[in-house]
Amino acid sequence: MADPRLYQIGTLASLLVYGMGWLDFDITPVRVVLLLSTVLATQWACDRLAGGAPPFGLSARSALISGLSLCLLLRTNRAELAVLAAILTIAGKSLIRVDGKHVFNPTNGGIVAMLLVTDQVWVSPGQWGAAAFFAVLMACTGSLVVNRAARSDVTYVFIACYSALLFGRSIYLGEPLTIPLHRLESGALLLFTFFMISDPKTTPDSRAGRVLFAALVAFGAWYVQFRLFRTNGLLWSLAACSMVVPLINRIVPGARYAWTSTRSKSIPAPVLAVAFKEQVMRRTLFGVTLLSMVAWSTPTILGFCGFYVAKADTKLFNKASQVVLVRDGDRTVMTMANDFEGEPKEFAVVIPVPTFLKREQIHVGDKALVDHLDAYSAPRLVEYFDQNPCERSDYRYALPMAAPASRMMAEDSAKRAKALGVTIEAQYTVGEYDILILSAQQSSGLETWLRQNGYRIPPGASEVIGSYLKQNMRFFVAKVNLGEQAKLGFSYLRPLQVAYESPKFMLPIRLGMVNANGPQDLFVYALTRNGRVETTNYRTAKLPSDMDLPVYLKQPNEFAGFYKAMFTRQVENQDGRSVFLEYAWDMKWCDPCSADPLSNDELRRLGVFWTEGGDGRPPNVFVSRLHVRYDNAHFPEDLVFQETADRANFQGRYVLRHAWTGGDTCSAGAEYRRSLRDRHAREAEQLARLTGWNIADIRKKMGSEPAAPAEPAWWERLWKK
Repeated sequence: MADPRLYQIGTLASLLVYGMGWLDFDITPVRVVLLLSTVLATQWACDRLAGGAPPFGLSARSALISGLSLCLLLRTNRAELAVLAAILTIAGKSLIRVDGKHVFNPTNGGIVAMLLVTDQVWVSPGQWGAAAFFAVLMACTGSLVVNRAARSDVTYVFIACYSALLFGRSIYLGEPLTIPLHRLESGALLLFTFFMISDPKTTPDSRAGRVLFAALVAFGAWYVQFRLFRTNGLLWSLAACSMVVPLINRIVPGARYAWTSTRSKSIPAPVLAVAFKEQVMRRTLFGVTLLSMVAWSTPTILGFCGFYVAKADTKLFNKASQVVLVRDGDRTVMTMANDFEGEPKEFAVVIPVPTFLKREQIHVGDKALVDHLDAYSAPRLVEYFDQNPCERSDYRYALPMAAPASRMMAEDSAKRAKALGVTIEAQYTVGEYDILILSAQQSSGLETWLRQNGYRIPPGASEVIGSYLKQNMRFFVAKVNLGEQAKLGFSYLRPLQVAYESPKFMLPIRLGMVNANGPQDLFVYALTRNGRVETTNYRTAKLPSDMDLPVYLKQPNEFAGFYKAMFTRQVENQDGRSVFLEYAWDMKWCDPCSADPLSNDELRRLGVFWTEGGDGRPPNVFVSRLHVRYDNAHFPEDLVFQETADRANFQGRYVLRHAWTGGDTCSAGAEYRRSLRDRHAREAEQLARLTGWNIADIRKKMGSEPAAPAEPAWWERLWKK
């Protein structure tokens, strides 16, 4: 029987190639070589110091598994931290041992150690996405590996317990089963299940011990994610539970596992044949079960943070919303610009919030601030003007691309609330809004209270409200106070701002989908201190950028049409299940600028509450612009975010290159004119590929662009002075 580590190395290497080649992982080939070289060098050094260690060729296999796992999971912008993580990963096996056995899974121990000592490393659990076919692929290859390593019991017990906890929680909360199914489709979860928790050298020796261990890890991961609301629950739980493995081994002893390729030589062939058949049956059964679960996760129901509750039959819908999230630690300031369509007197909105809000925590913001932030971070056209090829020098400037906006509110009546189990915890008038903070014992009571006060609740709202109530969330209910609005003189609805402290870094979109009439666009502008923000429960993908495109896109409405078509095509390419990064930049500067960076005062009014000293310097603010088109079929659960330490700049940037139209002659000019045809052909192909537009139509429009003059005939140049 071959060494199981060879299967693990092959599978992990294949996943890394897939992630780098098709999923655009944020790791370079140079970083991969650096990590693998470091783990191998560290393993060699540890073997030399240990003296009686196995031959380096065998121990190097385990080191390669750890190195490949680091490449798949660990993210940092600093090479020295990647090297340190690799050293800790391998050295931990030699330094932290009990009864001659290392305690922590090497990769898990190395990553958790780095997460504890620095905020400059992170793990991106959403990087794999939730594509069903990929989940099945990982499950099948992982099942093969753990069976070869004789630790399939750990994998199966863990996934069974974790699935039971996910489904049990959703059933208790009244959530649709698409939510736990979506969580089980996570590639990061399957990677952990089949390649980390099943490590035969760090799991308990006995089967009973492994069953207990797997159940403890499952509960710990669930508790960290859904009770403490922290990311990387799987990693933290495995690290914590690994420390009790020595105790489990003493209580329930068993034979210690040893890596060897000759372990089965003394086993009779008939016994091996029976064991092989049993393995095949177990793999097949598991694969069919998982495939059935994935297939079951089909669309059920068709979002801004809340839903509009309108009087009578007023038709309202939310199609494109803007939310600014200022986040540092557990403190959040959220600005909600709404996309309400209708008369202000009919406007009312119900939004779930994670905690009670005092009057001082609610503010009415300035829409101009959101518009400025939108203009600063919007995808942009950059124009280059070809100069005389005989006198080379390029000039450029950026043209901003504006994006859509949003809206929100609800009505006040406290009578009969107590009898319905509804508690009006507070009521305020802030600016032109009357605001209630509500809690309720059950969703039917809150729904009845809203209906009795003249509001039409959309079908399906009750179930979603109930799930938020069971999570101890309050409801922020707002409506327009027409008298205050008239006094203040505003003819439009200003955005609402709330400041609160909670470990939950999320945006509740499920409630907003109940009265949506189709997929919606949501723009999230995250302002943080350290770096880029990404979603942890959905894949965050970068928009295609830095493309040379035809000049005619500068014409009125052409670029907007291009952007919409390009974004729609990217959504389709990602199966409608990804969040897109459009911009990530340090707010202190921009290049090229489609709008000036926000001033200190503007940032403060948006909620940035930290500063660098107070000496007038701009605060350290990194902006991430995320764009998601979502419906319930593809986004069954709320958006959950994490702040990373990634400060690499990114922008959706599209280049227009204007041809030189002068008549000067020189050898460089002749070569330049010959190259234009190929350049224009590439631009047309690029545009067709990005948008799906007919290339013939693109070429037709390009025909109206000013072209460089034809090369003068030879006799025209003969006597020219």
